[in-house]
Parts: sequence; structure tokens; C-alpha cells
Amino acid sequence: MFKEPKEQLEMIKKGTHSIIDEGELLKKLNRSHNEQQPLIIKLGLDPSAPDIHLGHAVVLRKIKQMQDLGHHAIILIGDFTGRIGDPTGKAKGRSALSDEKVKENAKTYYEQIFKVLDQEKTTVRFNSEWLSKMTFEDVMKLAATSSVTRMLERDDFQKRYKNNISIGIQEFFYPLIQAHDSVELKADIELGGTDQTFNVLMGRTLQNQLGLEKQIAIFMPLLEGLDGVEKMSKSLKNYIGVNEEAEVMFKKVMEVPDKLIVKYFELATDEHPKEIEKIQNRIALGENPRDIKLELAEIITALYCGEKKMDEAKQYFQTAFQKKLIPSNIPTILVEIGQEKIADIIPLLIKNQFVKSKSEFLRLVKQEGVSFNSSKLTEDDLDRVIMNNDVLQIGKKRFIRFEK
Repeated sequence: MFKEPKEQLEMIKKGTHSIIDEGELLKKLNRSHNEQQPLIIKLGLDPSAPDIHLGHAVVLRKIKQMQDLGHHAIILIGDFTGRIGDPTGKAKGRSALSDEKVKENAKTYYEQIFKVLDQEKTTVRFNSEWLSKMTFEDVMKLAATSSVTRMLERDDFQKRYKNNISIGIQEFFYPLIQAHDSVELKADIELGGTDQTFNVLMGRTLQNQLGLEKQIAIFMPLLEGLDGVEKMSKSLKNYIGVNEEAEVMFKKVMEVPDKLIVKYFELATDEHPKEIEKIQNRIALGENPRDIKLELAEIITALYCGEKKMDEAKQYFQTAFQKKLIPSNIPTILVEIGQEKIADIIPLLIKNQFVKSKSEFLRLVKQEGVSFNSSKLTEDDLDRVIMNNDVLQIGKKRFIRFEK
């Protein structure tokens, strides 16, 4: 059932930022292997942000790799925490959510996390199961396990304190609550991004104080978005969503900067470290990064959309973007890439005098006088999402390129 511990460790280490403590992890893996019992992997999710992109999925992919090694995941929805608000690492704490909103967001999570995780090896829990039952005496005992001095070691608390920005007393409880969750779940491993270091390590501290075996803390790097600079973020429009249409996802992956190809293979796929080493060697030997990126697009799109839709997306991409049928020096229109559909930009076409009216544009579509990325546009295609560098051709001579 379980692979050799050292082989498991090699796979677990792939793409991680840090593991605390690697020696302890190997001991847990040895015990798990000898007893043929899975380790319990914990991941806490914030119920206020249910839209998952590849940046969020970095930790989910790591958990999936550990599930493939035989271990069990507990996805903990912080419904209790969401109702009281918590620190965000920004200038102020996150607002509390209603019960209804938390449940709505949790349902959205279900639809997305199982695009990555093995449902049979996953349990979803809510921390209100135990936190809502705590008495005030229990809360005071939990508070006594730490100090204000310790809490102020957290970077965002330090910054807010120095800048006279309010810190709610309840915000100090958030790391303690996250640590208490680890105690309740008897977590062997907890995952988080590097921005979660303080909270995850608090779990180790509290487990140790209570005489329990400490959880292993695995921290994953933050994944840069399509701009190659900032952390992947929906607000920055540099993201690849796990629910994207296959054509959109494939093209977005092809826009990943060359310098991030290896990092995306490490963090956004389940490829074995030895395969990634081969990719690094191919790049070092001068192979065209575009060819390697095409493989990356195939792998990522297939992971989330399936092989059939990936094949269709690849064929569309190659037809639309790799054939040299479009002039290079053509007018451009700025649009909300990945947000607007062809039907949405008809007013822009009229404003820029590419067509006289909506009726004229629709008439040309019916007459097969409009092409989109070198393919004839039909009425059914009007809801196609526009991506960066898509090209619309009206008649024989009018070309428009869309950019962000």
C-alpha cells in the first residue's frame, strides 16, 4: 500500500519552500509504513474566498500527491473563525461573515477542491464542531498557553502595532484557534503558504505543550501569476482559475513567462521530481521553451478539464495562434481579458468604427464574414471569452487585436 518512506519523502519535498522538521517527517513516514496506517494531513481553508486558482491549488496539489502515497487529508473549513473575523496580513482584520454566507462559500469549495483531491481519501470538517462547544473557562485556558509578546512576533501584527493600526483582541485568538484545531484533529502534518508560517507553527507548539506528537509543518511557495512578478491573484487579473474553460486555461498557461516554466511544473502539476529534472536539463540545453510550455499546458489543462477537453483546447490553440495567417501590425482594443465575451465588445467595435451597428455585425456573422483567430465566427461563438492577443477579422481587411 505505502511506498518506501525515503521515496515518499522525495515526492513530498518536491517544490516545497520548507519542512519543519524533515527528520521528524521521515520518522512519521517510517511508522506509517510499518503499521500500514495513513498520516493525517490538515489544511485549513478560509470560508470568505471560495474562488480557487492555481495559486491556491499549490497546497491542494501537494496534498493530492500525499494522498497518492496513501495518506488521508482533512480539509478544515473555518466556519467558526469566519463568523468572528480574523487577521489577513493586511492593514486590518477580515470582516466577520454570516452563517448563511459561510455555508454558501463552503458549498463552492466542495465543487472546486475535488477537482484536485481524491474524495475517497478526504474528510471535510468544520471547526465549529468543537469551538462552538467551548466554555469561557476553556477559552481562558487556551489563552494561557501563549502571550501577547509571542503574538507580536507575527509580522503583520508587528507592522500594525508599529503603525498604530488597530489590532482586535479576538485576532490574537486566531493563531491559537488554528493550533487548537490541530490538537482536535490529531494532525500529523499541516500545510500552508509561507504567509501562514506563524499560525502553522503555533499548532506544533500547542501539541507539544499538551504532550502530543508535534505536527510536521510544510510550507509551500507562493506562485507568481501570469505577469511573472506578483503573487497570483484574481484582483490583479494574473490568475488561472481551476474552473476556467479548457480553451481559456490552455491559452493562459501558454502565457506563463519562460522563467517560471519549471516552477509551474513543480507547483501546479503532479510530475515526479525526476521528470522535472529532465525538463530543467532540456531548458539548459537550449530547447525552445514554447515547446516545453505546450507540454505544461497539456498537463495542467488535463488535470482540471480532462484529456478530451484538453485535446480540443490544444487543437484550437494551434489553429488559432500558431498559424501565421494574421498581420502583425493591426489596431488593438483594450478589454478585460478573461472576463468579457465577444458579444460584450460589440459596442467597442461600433465606437471604434469597425462596424456601424450591432445589427450589421450580427448580419456579417450570419454571412460568415467574421473570423475569430482565423476561424469563422458563428452565432454560437458570441459567448466565447476573449483572451490576450485574440484577433477578430471583419471582412477581408479589418483586423482587431484584443489586449489587456
